[in-house]
Amino acid sequence: MTQIDFYVLPDTTLEARLDFACRLAETIQRKGYRLHLHAEDEAMARELDAALWTFRADAYVPHALAGDDLADRVPVTIGWAEPPPPERAVQALLNLSPGIPEWFSRFERVAEIINQHQAVLTAKRECWQTYRKRGYPVKAHQLRGQPG
Repeated sequence: MTQIDFYVLPDTTLEARLDFACRLAETIQRKGYRLHLHAEDEAMARELDAALWTFRADAYVPHALAGDDLADRVPVTIGWAEPPPPERAVQALLNLSPGIPEWFSRFERVAEIINQHQAVLTAKRECWQTYRKRGYPVKAHQLRGQPG
């Protein structure tokens, strides 16, 4: 069964949420998992793409936008509408969309990032309740710093 982890940030900005998403993506990729970042829309996906190149000077997270020629050869993909193809064998999903993608249960792990922005809090509370009602194991991580 898919394990769901909610990471709760003390910040309110989109930038802090995207920065943490980059750091978490780096950690997940370093552990050898294939990861799909699910953005709210194409604009957010492109912001994530740019952020993964610049979030830290000494970091490198091999990634590509879904549909790009490199998407089949990198461990991290970024999309906004469709799931990665099943043959990619992606183990982890980092969901930055307000709702739950209907195909989330294909993944071993799902990470949700919450910050203190009211719209995000409201949307992610609903996600938490939906996961719980469906019987998925859900765990919250209250964060003060960044993942290691």
